[in-house]
Amino acid sequence: MILTRACAAPLAVGVVVGLAACISTPPQPGAAGSAPPAATAIPPPPLANSVPDAVPRTEPRSRKGNPPFYDVFGIRYFVLSSSVGYRERGVASWYGPGFHKVRTSTGESYDMYGMTAAHKTLPLPAYVQVTNLQNGRSVVVRVNDRGPFVGNRIIDLSYTAAVKLDMLRNGTAMVEVRTVDAPSTLPTPGPVTGPVTGPVTAPDTAAQTAAPAVAPAAIAATPTLFVQAGAFSDPANADRLVEKLHGGGYGKVFVRDDQIAGRKMYRVRIGHIPDVPEFDRVVAALERAGVHDAHLALD
Repeated sequence: MILTRACAAPLAVGVVVGLAACISTPPQPGAAGSAPPAATAIPPPPLANSVPDAVPRTEPRSRKGNPPFYDVFGIRYFVLSSSVGYRERGVASWYGPGFHKVRTSTGESYDMYGMTAAHKTLPLPAYVQVTNLQNGRSVVVRVNDRGPFVGNRIIDLSYTAAVKLDMLRNGTAMVEVRTVDAPSTLPTPGPVTGPVTGPVTAPDTAAQTAAPAVAPAAIAATPTLFVQAGAFSDPANADRLVEKLHGGGYGKVFVRDDQIAGRKMYRVRIGHIPDVPEFDRVVAALERAGVHDAHLALD
């Protein structure tokens, strides 16, 4: 029995978890970015930028790290049956020296110099394109680990991936994550438009051939970012939420109406949101107000 990050992570945040809980929980990163990078162990950014992106290829589901569901810190996570069509926006973090060479959820050793990532629900392994919505940089990484389980983070990136996205200084970035399954489905870097309400999944498909690596690319214009507090088909419900949030110190609260499949939707949004600390502040305030499904949205 190997003691993995499933046990190390809770200790790092001062939570005492029994050995039995660690055994039953998939390996996971700790508070990504919380361990200060060791200068002697980390290559300078130019070297990291020379590392190619992960090359998507057909792989069987790992025998490790893919239970139907698992529990961490009292929250149950359900592993998706397929990665096809997955797309989500939120906050990315990174993990490095403290976990280098530690076993990942798939049983592989974590390589902070590779192009990998950790995700809570995507089947392992999976390939995703991660776009930094604050500067337009984009990379492709191979997901082979579980996490992050800190705050509202949606993906943990390797050190090298974080360098290529230019997010080391802040430790976090607001990103869009899309799965990459075949050359025909590889997203072409470009402006991200249209509202996204959360992860989208599709039925399993036949195995695909490998896709070429994708170099980091810049989006022509970075989008304006908001927190979406709710979406309603009835405008009266949207107005009620705006009234509830009025004067709560969230920033500008407004309703945006969109036509979707011939139907009008009324989205309650806050912002714009300039950075991750403000995103975290607004989401935490909404949680206290009883709004539990707020997420990152684009104009």
